[in-house]
Amino acid sequence: MSQARALIIDDEPDILELLAITLGRMRIQAVEADCIAAAKTRLAEEKFDLCLTDMRLPDGDGLDLVRHVQQQYADTPIAVITAHGNMETAIQAMKLGAFDFVSKPVDLNKLRELVANALKLREQAKASAPLTRLLGSTPQIENLRATIMKLARSQAPVYISGESGTGKELVARLIHEQGPRADAPFVPVNCGAIPTELMESEFFGHKKGSFTGAVTDKPGLFQAANEGTLFLDEVADLPLPMQVKLLRAIQEKAVRPVGEEKEIPVNVRIVSATHKDLAALVHHGQFRQDLFYRINVIEVKVPPLRARAEDIPVLAEHILARLSTDIGVDAPLLCSSALRALQAYTFPGNVRELENILERSLTLCEGDVIEAEDLRLPEAHPTASPDGPAGIPALEDRAALGDYLGDIEKEAILKALEETRWNRTAAAKKLGITFRAMRYRLKKLGLE
Repeated sequence: MSQARALIIDDEPDILELLAITLGRMRIQAVEADCIAAAKTRLAEEKFDLCLTDMRLPDGDGLDLVRHVQQQYADTPIAVITAHGNMETAIQAMKLGAFDFVSKPVDLNKLRELVANALKLREQAKASAPLTRLLGSTPQIENLRATIMKLARSQAPVYISGESGTGKELVARLIHEQGPRADAPFVPVNCGAIPTELMESEFFGHKKGSFTGAVTDKPGLFQAANEGTLFLDEVADLPLPMQVKLLRAIQEKAVRPVGEEKEIPVNVRIVSATHKDLAALVHHGQFRQDLFYRINVIEVKVPPLRARAEDIPVLAEHILARLSTDIGVDAPLLCSSALRALQAYTFPGNVRELENILERSLTLCEGDVIEAEDLRLPEAHPTASPDGPAGIPALEDRAALGDYLGDIEKEAILKALEETRWNRTAAAKKLGITFRAMRYRLKKLGLE
């Protein structure tokens, strides 16, 4: 591999010398420029693997250079050096396309991390597989793929918005897998599923003896995601006291485990998501404005399924193939009337609801073709509201109801199996379902 080359732009000779020496020790050739005009000339004449620019230059603003590089040399990552504590400028630079930032006085360890991540982009771009897991060919999905590829090149915090069931975690994983952190951990966490009293310990870890039950040292989620990506799903569910501590951890790039006196540096990219309206929560004082601006540097909107109904056939084919493989049967076909019914349905639960409908249809259809009646689609579905419309249980209640019905189903299947001495064909007949449906339910309920 040829030696990497970096263009460093600063009007202070001491800073240029420090950067050049640091890069030289990383076996990176540093080319210097002391103003925007000189930097543009260098960029036009030579090819660089990385640009690193100060924000205050004699003939302009470093943001102007960020814009220029993004427009003319989009494959070249550019990072910025900001004044200490000037987070607003750093965020503005990342919104314009800067790869990352480092503050003055320059922390050489953080600088080395930044440079190493930037150089990984060269190889990652060559090795990255196409986004085949993001199924569909509608303009909405094509735009989403392009956005993912662009964001993968950045280290900016990303906020993914969209309705429940649209695939926000998949988008987060793809951003991680296409970027320089792909070889490091991707750690997803559902912020609403962690008990409030355990939240600080889960995020930051704890020392042995720091509280009752802390029998050993335990690293937190930030440490687990070090060098990689921490995905904060349903970030809107974080209580306000935890939001303060999370903001500090993100800004300082360090965490303090419960019971520990010193902070531990962490190198983590933050990607967050929620189906709620964060801006509205900020307005009502339920989510901190400073944290909102910190995690919402770049927003990605995942389209609802009803906005890309043309993608339903390919999605349905893929889901049926996966479900059928799980239970070891041939995938049935969707008849044309079933496909039309699916494409006409509004899917308030989006792709997750499509999976549930096809899972049910797979167990109910008698032959090798799923008919429209096998789908059992609601004739009409009111627009969902945060509290749940009248007559429709809230999501939390529906989840509890699903668990309850699952227990009843399991008991009925076990009883039928015991009465037929575990003859699955006879048990299916006794229950009035097909043998394929029986195999599927046994697989799902862990009764095989």
